[in-house]
Amino acid sequence: METPGRRERKKAATRQALADAALELFLERGYDQVSIRDIAEAADVSTTTLFKHFPGKEALVFDESEDREANLIAAVRDREAGQSVVEALREYVLATWLPLTAHPQYPEFTALVSGTPALQEYGERMWTRHAAALGEAIAEDAGKAPEDTASRALARFVLDIPALTRGREDPEKAVEEIFDLLTHGWR
Repeated sequence: METPGRRERKKAATRQALADAALELFLERGYDQVSIRDIAEAADVSTTTLFKHFPGKEALVFDESEDREANLIAAVRDREAGQSVVEALREYVLATWLPLTAHPQYPEFTALVSGTPALQEYGERMWTRHAAALGEAIAEDAGKAPEDTASRALARFVLDIPALTRGREDPEKAVEEIFDLLTHGWR
């Protein structure tokens, strides 16, 4: 794997500084009380620079969206030989979703998104795009048409796991129960 150059590292650092500043301000003041200018100033960049990295205010909250989609697809395409798609996605969710639920800001972040209609709508559109992309990757892997219903359904179920397990006393157990259902069906 190639190490990113200085320019790429600087762009990534700026992007992270913007996302961190935005989240801090949103959690402190509330989403609607924070302007793009406030975020740019907190990150010590211009608003033009902010828009080079993010298309809008909502995208600052879901700053890892593109990476998450690429990683979901990679979980399907790059899985070990002989491993099922469902098992590869189980590993991915357990490795990525559970650590997020343990983050100290997770409850505040969840409350921010749940309490802000613009973020709820943006999140739904984002997850719909992810479900379509993941569904296409699953269908391609299975040799089916990109719009295959079963592939899209599996993708949607996997992407609904965070919502279905949010607030559970034992989120890992809840994730395992869902994947057992996806693997073995309803009993």
